[in-house]
Amino acid sequence: MKVSSKDHRAPTREKESYSIRSVENALALLEALSEEVEDLSLTRLSERMGMNKASVFRLLATFERRGYVERRQGSRDYQLGPSAYEMGQKLLSRMELLGKARPVMEKLVRQCDEAAYLVVRRDEDALFLDMVDNAQQVKVVSLVGRRLPLAQCAAGRVFLAFSQGEGKNRAGLSPEDLERIRREGAACDRGGAGEGSAGIAVPLFGARSDLAGVLAFVGPDFRMPPERIELELLPNLRTAGEVISSQLGYLGYSLKKTH
Repeated sequence: MKVSSKDHRAPTREKESYSIRSVENALALLEALSEEVEDLSLTRLSERMGMNKASVFRLLATFERRGYVERRQGSRDYQLGPSAYEMGQKLLSRMELLGKARPVMEKLVRQCDEAAYLVVRRDEDALFLDMVDNAQQVKVVSLVGRRLPLAQCAAGRVFLAFSQGEGKNRAGLSPEDLERIRREGAACDRGGAGEGSAGIAVPLFGARSDLAGVLAFVGPDFRMPPERIELELLPNLRTAGEVISSQLGYLGYSLKKTH
């Protein structure tokens, strides 16, 4: 009997049905290590992941052998290893957004002497992907690699205001708040990155007018009074955001200037 090609097709499945549990656990382990500032013990990792110690230990041993996880000399606690860092650097070097943004961020920091961040969205968090630091003695602890809830920080609020669809993490933000961010093309926060911090953020658009990322200043709030934000920081941040967006292929700003 001849079998039609239709008979060979696999039934339609949701993406989740293709996931492999062991791989999911391995990736969750790496994510747990990347999210913590301090090293983690086997016991803490086991509790955090809801897995028995033997299973977590086998995953750690595999990653340790490949250089993705390591233990400091004389310690039983684990941290990410050089292979994980190397992979991350290779990924960043291939990102068009990072390549376009970095030179503009460096110029921006020279102009304003405040730390500039490139931020992308990851689910319901703002991920601080890259930073150009300043020369100030008093600083906010680096946020590179950290995630903050969208509604908590200025960068996240920009994502909520300009992204399509409904975000789940809009605590404390009204429709009027989001409309004001869209109208002004910027968002600010006080304490979003911790007590005594302040943040300012503007959107970065791609060639299809999609939100490609966010450009932000984060620093001590005493250096960011409203008058400095209005007269210096925000105008320079907006200009830098427009330059990056234009380099990504966005035509919206140039079209506005011709009308």
